[in-house]
Amino acid sequence: MGINNRIKDITTLAAEKFLSLYDVKYVNKSGKLKNWTVASRKSREELINQHFNGGKEKTDAVVIFAVHKESGKLVLIRQFRVPVNDYMYELPAGLIDGDESIEDALKRELKEETGLALVDLDRNKKLFPIYASGGMTDESMAIAFCLCQGEPSTEYLEEDEDIEIKLVSKEEASELLKQDIKIDAKAFFALQLFAIAGEKSVNL
Repeated sequence: MGINNRIKDITTLAAEKFLSLYDVKYVNKSGKLKNWTVASRKSREELINQHFNGGKEKTDAVVIFAVHKESGKLVLIRQFRVPVNDYMYELPAGLIDGDESIEDALKRELKEETGLALVDLDRNKKLFPIYASGGMTDESMAIAFCLCQGEPSTEYLEEDEDIEIKLVSKEEASELLKQDIKIDAKAFFALQLFAIAGEKSVNL
């Protein structure tokens, strides 16, 4: 255990295929032992290895900022999300399977959710993990900026994926930002960037 490790124990509250809930005992800034409920994509074994045995943290997901080569438009999806009981604008994204690389996950998820193929990856932007909502979950993701091509298609969607594909121009991005729509935070900032820089958001 590292000298600065404030987590002391992890107890499973619920474990499902894609998400688990844990009671985490930790030491607060006053040295008192406290409890925090944490949602995680990782198994308890993975968390124990990470927090107590020096194991490397695994990036959970990839989020895809893709510009469509033929149209110069940003690729968005509008997906039904059970927690909000509505469709939400998002960037294409998905969990990284096992030992799959971020780039392989990017290619697979882009194809599955949009039918589009990866052309090139903006390697000027580092694929380091960022966090979705640190007060609730340790879920981490890499945001990949890329160029894609092909005809949008929903034929590769899984049974529980309810997705519409949207190709959005720079002008349409500006208009969407003015609308009262349900939108994921990452897609909101992607629209902000695209409304300013357009296809130059991806540097290839």
